Amino acid sequence: MKKILKLIIQVFTKSIIAFLSKLNAGRYFIDELSGSIFNIKKTIKHKELQFSFYVPNRLNFFRVATFSSKEPETLEWIDTFKKKSVFWDIGANIGLYSCYAAARANCQVYAFEPSVFNLELLAKNININSFSNKIRIISFPLCESLAFKPFNMSTMERGGALSNFGENLDHENLQKMFKYNFNYNTFGLSIDQSVKLLNFAKPNYIKIDVDGIEHLILKGATDTLKDVDSLLVEINDNDKKQSGDTEKYLMEAGFKLKHKLHSELIEKSEKFSTFFNQIWTK
Repeated sequence: MKKILKLIIQVFTKSIIAFLSKLNAGRYFIDELSGSIFNIKKTIKHKELQFSFYVPNRLNFFRVATFSSKEPETLEWIDTFKKKSVFWDIGANIGLYSCYAAARANCQVYAFEPSVFNLELLAKNININSFSNKIRIISFPLCESLAFKPFNMSTMERGGALSNFGENLDHENLQKMFKYNFNYNTFGLSIDQSVKLLNFAKPNYIKIDVDGIEHLILKGATDTLKDVDSLLVEINDNDKKQSGDTEKYLMEAGFKLKHKLHSELIEKSEKFSTFFNQIWTK
């Protein structure tokens, strides 16, 4: 019944928009409506801190509404950061954790987000929270080495995830090839190359949540990991290649696994119950 109702709404909405787009007044109405939608904001509080984030769709509303409950382990990890440290948020999405680190620990943040659909919201969220002088947006993906590869996206929805740079394996279902709705070719660099070639500040803390190639990013971080204090990486326990290589690279760099956690919200999810945030320290 829900699927049928959604289909009816989609058909009705497309028909109305198609009709309005033929009229000057209709196009003006669409412009005003879309402008209003893309500027809807939601304010939240976590502990003593308050943030405002843009919520132009249900997905972003969900991300913001569950700020404190979706990944409490990530927030608690950020709470341990030393003041004025350097934080690399790899897979920043719309910037929730970048903003939290900037506010909580006065961090210098490098927010890595290659999705052209998420970049708009990332920039707007940084701006509305007055963190433009603390957070730097990096719009290319990280990988194991310098290369041009396809960036494959499962959705064009703003705030979407489950993207894939240069790999075709479905991170959710390892028995299937990755299906994408949108892609483009772009270049990626390794962490070590970003530091050496672009003079990025070496991170004290790194978060990696990129839906499948976390281990490849770590493979290209041999030198930089020597100076990292702690690292959080999302791992699918069913992906033995990803989890095994991640453990290998981090242990070789002198890290020890401190925690492997996920929230009750993730535990109840059919798709993501095998996904955990691993926190590694030296």
